[in-house]
Amino acid sequence: MKRYVLGVESTAHTFSVAVVSSEGAILSNSKSVYRPPEGSGIHPFEASQSHQAAAPSVLAEAVKASGVSLGDLEAVAYAMGPGLGPCLRAGAVVARTLATSLGIPLIPVNHAIGHIELGCLLTGARDPIVLLVSGGHTMVIAYSGGRWRVLGESLDLTLGQLLDQFGRHHGLSSPCGRAVEEAASKSTTYLKLPYSVKGNDVSFSGLLTASKLLVDGGSPFADVSYSIQETAFAMVTEVTERALAFTEKKEVMVVGGVAANRRLSGMLSAMAARHSAHLTAAPLEYSGDCGAQIAWTGMLAFGAGTKVPVEDSKVTQSWRLDNVDIPWRR
Repeated sequence: MKRYVLGVESTAHTFSVAVVSSEGAILSNSKSVYRPPEGSGIHPFEASQSHQAAAPSVLAEAVKASGVSLGDLEAVAYAMGPGLGPCLRAGAVVARTLATSLGIPLIPVNHAIGHIELGCLLTGARDPIVLLVSGGHTMVIAYSGGRWRVLGESLDLTLGQLLDQFGRHHGLSSPCGRAVEEAASKSTTYLKLPYSVKGNDVSFSGLLTASKLLVDGGSPFADVSYSIQETAFAMVTEVTERALAFTEKKEVMVVGGVAANRRLSGMLSAMAARHSAHLTAAPLEYSGDCGAQIAWTGMLAFGAGTKVPVEDSKVTQSWRLDNVDIPWRR
């Protein structure tokens, strides 16, 4: 018998609602994205207000598109964290209200694990080395002993933050990754930039500062965009390759908003081929933040018996994925 779970995502700039079935079908994935002014980043309070205003229409659209009635839902999942506090609370209120009114379980989901589990569903990956690259995360991850384990990560900025802050310095508005990628595609001129890999961790702060100085000094934006991509992507490819060689796995999966970047996928594909491994990437539609990642991970958690009483539910701005038990993979 099919079961249905609705998921609410609201960790940062995206408010999204999705409905999935226990068979792994994504029946709807509606969203509204907060767009800050040009040259600005995400203002948490303003983003939360945008989420609150969009919530009724996004929820209604997702339910209608799914073809599933509210009475057929067996659980409501929500992004408990990590993320921006006001944004997380906006989504949690919607999820709590819906779960309470329907009298069904509320399922807390770690946003980062949502990226991974949805990626595995959509790509068919079973036991991959995962590169999670987004505005909130830059991590190399593998599953072992009941949890997703971090084998390397950024010590300061995430890859998404690097691209966003560089783009905003040029007057763009977040998220800037696609605009930086487009500019980079118009150049093949590499300008020397700091390359900082420490053990199996990376650091992007020096790279960001140097890139800003090049733009301020008159270097073409396209050349600096090309150079920042080549440098940053080579860094994360190096640490992913080290993790792949160490674990001897045969699958590499890239997920998160930056997974949509074609140059990054190209570097990772070449690296995986050297180890006779297969690279998969989340489809473009689902690479960024979306309700589907929360709904599907909520479905897995619900099937494993995970739930939280509405009165005890909370949000957690800092919630590392390696602190979360994964009972459905045991």
